[in-house]
Amino acid sequence: MIKFLDLYNINQQHKLKLTEAFERVLNSGWYIMGNELKQFEIEFANYVGVKYAIGVANGLDALILIIRAYKELGLFKDGDEILVPSNTYIASILAISANNLIPVLVEPDLGTFNIDPTLLEANITSKTVAILPVHLYGQLCDMKMINEIAKKHNLKVIEDCAQSHGALGDDSRMAGNLGDAAGFSFYPGKNLGALGDAGAITTNDTELATTIKALLNYGSHVKYQNKYKGINSRLDELQAALLNVKLGTLEEETSRRKEVANKYIKGINNTEIMLPQVKHQEAHVWHVFVIRCSDRDKLQKYLLDHQVQTVIHYPIPPHKQEAYKEWNNLSYPISEKIHREVISLPISQVMTDEDVQYVVDIINNYKG
Repeated sequence: MIKFLDLYNINQQHKLKLTEAFERVLNSGWYIMGNELKQFEIEFANYVGVKYAIGVANGLDALILIIRAYKELGLFKDGDEILVPSNTYIASILAISANNLIPVLVEPDLGTFNIDPTLLEANITSKTVAILPVHLYGQLCDMKMINEIAKKHNLKVIEDCAQSHGALGDDSRMAGNLGDAAGFSFYPGKNLGALGDAGAITTNDTELATTIKALLNYGSHVKYQNKYKGINSRLDELQAALLNVKLGTLEEETSRRKEVANKYIKGINNTEIMLPQVKHQEAHVWHVFVIRCSDRDKLQKYLLDHQVQTVIHYPIPPHKQEAYKEWNNLSYPISEKIHREVISLPISQVMTDEDVQYVVDIINNYKG
């Protein structure tokens, strides 16, 4: 079986250094908000190219805390609107709802799967305060156009970088440094994955960073003095130490993912299959390799029968989820088409060329 994602072998590459990091944390006697976290925040901020990286418990909390901090600073309020893609993992939308703001869904571009910036202005109202672009599947959104629109309408730009660690824009700025603030996930399956839940926020805004640092720690800058009604969303010392190990090889591992993706693009020639569109090579880090097929379920069964494991990202669009039943009667035809047709092929830095060629051959032999 060719696994969709072989996390065991991905992490075995780092076993010695991960074990050393674990023992260092264990022997330190300090497990929350210590030197390992400080070091990771410095290293990750330097990697992204921003002033501040702030470790948090997970990627959803990262987005929630950014929006919450803007509320505490008086820039957002209950009932304000944030534009967000209709084609995304639901966490992007949950972060808005959790803060009592209103998500306004905007259709994606069918080729890239990312939010279509040409549709943004038609959705801006007097209540709009931000755009939340999601760099879905590892490919950057059209941030030049998004930032131009945001500037024109005095809106904040909050990047969802949960799948885009290391993606570079045309100006060589990295995901996480292309808006006012950004949320990252280090869920184990991410390109930069922890060995548990973890996340981070990046920004160049000192006031925002200072506010977030208090909010994630019970609303406290000083122990037992609580300025805000905060939460507990701290990135622990162990995950920070493990992430610092894996950050050191992220560029090399991303390069291998790109090689796998290029082999798929060059090798798959089945007319039943619609390959992803790549706007700019450096702007895609291939968190997942997503193709489209009109009979996706038949293709998935065929691949499984031939020992190729796949995953669907994602089977149900957010506006059809029970959690947002108030949207269930709405129509977002492009998103609905995407969710009916997409299927993600195996891709990782530990796949062999033989594995990749096997997947290519099996797909090319598929008859819909």
